[in-house]
Amino acid sequence: MSYHTMRIVSYNVNGLRSAMNKGFTEWLKTDPADIVCLQEIKAHKDNVDYRQFEELGYEHYWYPAEKKGYSGVAVLTKITPNHVQYGNGFMQSDAEGRVIRLDFGDITLVNTYIPSGTSGDERQTYKYQWLEEFYGYLDQLKNTRPNLVVCGDYNICHQPIDIHDPVGNKKSSGFLPEERAWLDKFFSNGFVDTFRHYHPEPHQYSWWSVRSNARANNKGWRIDYINVTTPLQERLKDAQIWQQVKHSDHCPVYLQLGS
Repeated sequence: MSYHTMRIVSYNVNGLRSAMNKGFTEWLKTDPADIVCLQEIKAHKDNVDYRQFEELGYEHYWYPAEKKGYSGVAVLTKITPNHVQYGNGFMQSDAEGRVIRLDFGDITLVNTYIPSGTSGDERQTYKYQWLEEFYGYLDQLKNTRPNLVVCGDYNICHQPIDIHDPVGNKKSSGFLPEERAWLDKFFSNGFVDTFRHYHPEPHQYSWWSVRSNARANNKGWRIDYINVTTPLQERLKDAQIWQQVKHSDHCPVYLQLGS
């Protein structure tokens, strides 16, 4: 497959039906991207008016959680994939609808929703287990599919620059030393932080607490990423965080790849 450009968005919609009620489909009409990767859809395909997406030229691939109203990922795409894989083969992760993979020619896109550990020790322990499983999955995948794009809600801020209050949050899930060390390992093992490739400046966040007017004051966290393996670095054209787009407590992040 040859293409001149591939525009990718990753967006935790915090409930797809809720986002659609807040203008998500109208935003899609502006043609923000060729491929829109969604996390935390909290819905099954049958509960959503997906014809709205089809009318805009998107094919759609869904991997919801077994539990209703929880987790789940989906991909809307105007480029037809030549392979789709649902899940990464780990039972609990797949039951929670956390990973979907689509191949577009020589590029493999992995859309993921990494668990949050904010609800307590049990989920934080699972988050560490999940991260190790996912790392192994990607490591193996890279052997046969070297051109990887791994996007989604990672639920981890990497550096102090990625969070509005690094000192106050040093014991918060999402900014714990062990989680940040996992991202260190990830980025040192052949992945590029595409947003930071273009934007070294501070105060760039993708999620805000709904409490205490955090979004209006831009007291946020950068936990949503579109990262690529190093062979794709030379194809990078642009990366953005679209803080002005508001259908969720997250905002979309964007990457443009060239041929």
